[in-house]
Amino acid sequence: MKKIIYTSNAPRPIGPYSQGVCVNGLLFISGQIPIDPATNSLVEGDFKSKVERVLENVKAIVEAAGGKINDIVKVTVFLRDISKFQEFNEVYSKYFGENPPARSVIEVSNLPRNVDLEVEAVAYIHECK
Repeated sequence: MKKIIYTSNAPRPIGPYSQGVCVNGLLFISGQIPIDPATNSLVEGDFKSKVERVLENVKAIVEAAGGKINDIVKVTVFLRDISKFQEFNEVYSKYFGENPPARSVIEVSNLPRNVDLEVEAVAYIHECK
């Protein structure tokens, strides 16, 4: 059975998609960009602040489904500038220290609202809320 996950602690979808969808214990988290859910505005400032906001958005969706960030098993990262890879890893490693999920990082030419990064994830949560 498919369950739609929504939380006000992550940005409202800006298109026809759900923040997360849970099916048979797998939570599929839509791509998150650096939007502050409190203001619905893009985060200003340095790249690391943007990465942190994106990962907080992902974390909020996992928690809304009844899981924890460590329940994430796969992450896909889209970067507009692959030279930011090390900066991304510095922030990412604070969220995923030991036993990090599988991950892909892809450089892309553009992203919605001209942001620098987008992150999508898959988590395993035995029973989604």
